[in-house]
Parts: sequence; C-alpha cells; structure tokens
Amino acid sequence: MAHWDGIEAFVEVVKLGTFAAAARQLHVSNSHISRQVAQLEQELGVPLLYRTTRQIHLTDAGERYYARCRELLDGFREAEAALQSLQEKPHGILRLSCATAFGERFIAPLVNDFLKLHPQLEMRLHLTNRQVDVIDEGYDVVIRMGTLQDSTLVARRLCERHEYVVASPSYFQSVSQPHSIAELIHHRCLIGTRDQWRFDVDGLHREVRVSGPWQANSGPALLDAALKGLGLAQLPDYYVMPYLASGELVEVLTRFQCRDAGVWAVMPRHRQHAAKVRQFIDFLVEHLPQRLEDACATEVQ
Repeated sequence: MAHWDGIEAFVEVVKLGTFAAAARQLHVSNSHISRQVAQLEQELGVPLLYRTTRQIHLTDAGERYYARCRELLDGFREAEAALQSLQEKPHGILRLSCATAFGERFIAPLVNDFLKLHPQLEMRLHLTNRQVDVIDEGYDVVIRMGTLQDSTLVARRLCERHEYVVASPSYFQSVSQPHSIAELIHHRCLIGTRDQWRFDVDGLHREVRVSGPWQANSGPALLDAALKGLGLAQLPDYYVMPYLASGELVEVLTRFQCRDAGVWAVMPRHRQHAAKVRQFIDFLVEHLPQRLEDACATEVQ
C-alpha cells in the first residue's frame, strides 16, 4: 500500500496526541513522523491535521480518514495476531482490569495461577469499580458483569451469574416483604456501584432505578449492611447463597430475578487472537465457574 507508513504515523499521532509520542511508539525520530504525515497529506491533497505549538486537531477530512484508517490498522494487527498465536507462547505484558471485590476474590488468584504456568508473561492488573475505556486506556482484557452494552468490542462469556434481592429477617420485623418491583419505593434500598437494579419481567430485561440512605462501591460492605438489617440489597449469588442457606438472609422478588447477568471477558477486536489474550481467557473459562460454584456452596462460619 503506497500510503501505509504515512497512515500508521498519522493514526499514532492522533491516538497519542503528539508527534513526539508517536515517534517513540514507532521507534523513529520526530522529524520522520512529521515528514510521513506531511507526505500523506500531500498525496491525498487535503490537510488532515491542524497544528499549533502545543496541540494538534483533526480537520473534518482528518476525522473521517482517521476512523477508517484505525479500523484498517486494527484489522491488519488482528490478522497478524491470528497467525502468530497458532504456535506462539503467551509473552509480553497482559493488561487486565476488573471490579475491585470480584477481582480480589476470584480473578487475582486465577491470574497468579496462570502466571505460574507462563512465567515469561508480565501482568498489569488494575482493580477499579470505574467502567474503564478498554481501547483508549490500552487494556487487553476487561472483566465485566451483567448485561453488556452494544459496542465494537469482542465479548466472551466466562460463566453464569445470578442476582438476588435480599434482606435480613430483622429488617422485615418492621416492614412487610415486597411482592412487586413497584413496592421498592417504600423500602430502604442499599445501593452499590450502580443505582439501577436488574430484573426480568415477562421475559424482558428491565433496569429499575432505586434510592435509599446507604451507598458504597463495595460488595462486601453492601453484604454487611444487608446482614445487619439496614435494608434491601441486590447482590450476586456468590455473595448471598451461604447466607440464604443459613437463614441469615431472605430472598424477595424471586419471580423477577435477573437470569442474564453473566461474567464476561471484553477485549478489543484486534487483540482477541493474541496468544496471551486467547490462552488467558481459555484459562478463565476452564477455572472460574468452579471457583464461583465453590463460593456459593461455602458454609457460613
């Protein structure tokens, strides 16, 4: 392709924000990157970038061209990765993000088991309850839970996950149990990271906004509040099953329980065939369901 070097330089400049950063990424000089982009603009006959002393901005033509060129580069890298992964051992750095409590309890131990099998691999595990931007923040894999939003990312289901609305028996000493979703407005709802609870109603998925006097971005803290009778909480099976079995928690709104709240590995399309990504996700698919099953079966001490 006649413009290939210029396209790669142009995409990296836009993605990283400066000519200097693009030069470092491609292991060439600043002047080389500048010449490649200028030559590309000359060959196309249109300016792609507005340049100032401190910033660069895309022209209208540049915005359209960048969107298509980034897809082109991603497709090329995906094709390369697909070929390399056929015989390749996982290597390099695997960048992974996951929600904090779930990551600490389930993902981090499996990450460590995987690294024991592949000591040549490096891991950067970022635990946060913020929804990260997979592509812009440079992640190879992000673990997400619940119903996924439509996107250009590739997703693979790792295991099932069910959510329960629960409270302690002591909470129901002063209020009656809700029998419909509409009755939640009359209850103290304990809120986690999201203030929308998931339900299935007549075969359709619904998200219902709830409110209450308590909120924290921590599953264990939410569980503790529910056990102490502070209100209703919606929590996944691996938190509540032992306490439901012991009678310390009571499930309500059972017929509306959300059944489509799986655990997913989400990744950029061009990275799905990389050996480190493919083999790590295969490892999670093999081992994570049993870890969750064991957590659900663990008796309360």
